[in-house]
Amino acid sequence: MAKKQITIMDNQKIISWEVLEYEKYERSKIWYVVASLVAALLLLYSILTSNFLFAIIIVASVIIIILHDGQEPTLIKIDLTDEGVIVGKKFYDYDEIKNFSIIYKPRQNVKNLYFEFKNSFKHRLSIPLNNIDPLRVRDTLLQYIEEDLERTNQPLSEGLAQLFKL
Repeated sequence: MAKKQITIMDNQKIISWEVLEYEKYERSKIWYVVASLVAALLLLYSILTSNFLFAIIIVASVIIIILHDGQEPTLIKIDLTDEGVIVGKKFYDYDEIKNFSIIYKPRQNVKNLYFEFKNSFKHRLSIPLNNIDPLRVRDTLLQYIEEDLERTNQPLSEGLAQLFKL
């Protein structure tokens, strides 16, 4: 079955903004020293317990972090349209989306839009709102999909990523 190629001209843009592909954290020398020590200890533990798969995972993780650290994030355009959400070149129809939630906590520097999908194999989509008015986004999305009012905090995985600067 051929996928329908969605272009901006197929649907009407309602709200549009740009976000960085990922948040790039400023890491101090202490962060690198601690991370190296943790990686070395985990590597030593994996060798002592003959868990070579764990050792491979640790080495691969270190390589990924080093390669990722040298790259700059690109800007991705976000469009809320009358038919769905466009994230870069990817289109998500409102029919695919189970619900949305907006977490806005200025003191914690959290201002994100989350989409949960009906397909449980699709991961949650997290989009920073940056300078966009969260109430305007909420009012727009309520016309098309339900809001998850039970989500009041950002996911633990995102909080830990911020804490450990990953």
